[in-house]
Amino acid sequence: MIVLLDDIRSRYNVGSIFRTADAVGIEKIYACGATPVPVDVFGRPCSKIAKVALGAEKTVAWEKKVSSIRLINQLKKQEFFIICAEVCAGAISYTDIRIPEFKKERIALVMGNEVGGLSQKILERADSIIAIPMRGEKESLNVSVAFGILVYHLIK
Repeated sequence: MIVLLDDIRSRYNVGSIFRTADAVGIEKIYACGATPVPVDVFGRPCSKIAKVALGAEKTVAWEKKVSSIRLINQLKKQEFFIICAEVCAGAISYTDIRIPEFKKERIALVMGNEVGGLSQKILERADSIIAIPMRGEKESLNVSVAFGILVYHLIK
C-alpha cells in the first residue's frame, strides 16, 4: 500500500503518519502539494516531523510531488485502487469497503488536510471514498488519528 498526503500542513501530523506507516509496513508516502517533507531543501531534517516520527521518516520511503491529481492519474494507469478518505456525500463507512481481490496489493490511500479536505477533482478520480462514522458532535478526527484507523483496517 502507498499513501498520498494532499496539502497536509501540520508537520506533527506528517510525523505521526510516518510513524504509523512504518508500523504497518507502508511501501511509500507521497507528500503532495503543501505537505511538508522530512528534510528541507538543504537536506537538513525537519525537527517537527522527526520529533513525532521517531526515526520512521528514515525507514519509510517518501517522495515529494507537486500535484496529487497528476500522481493519481499515473497510479490509475498502473492499476492502483484509489481510496480517498473524506467526509462527503457518497462516502461509505470504511468498514463497508470492498476491494477487488486483484487490487489488494495495489492500494493507494489518499488523505487530505483537516480544513478543506480533498478537492472534488481528487474525489472524482477515486475508486472508493471512505469515511469514519462519527457519533459525537465533531464531524471528523485528526488526520493522523484517522490515518491510523483506516490503514490498520485496510491492511487486514
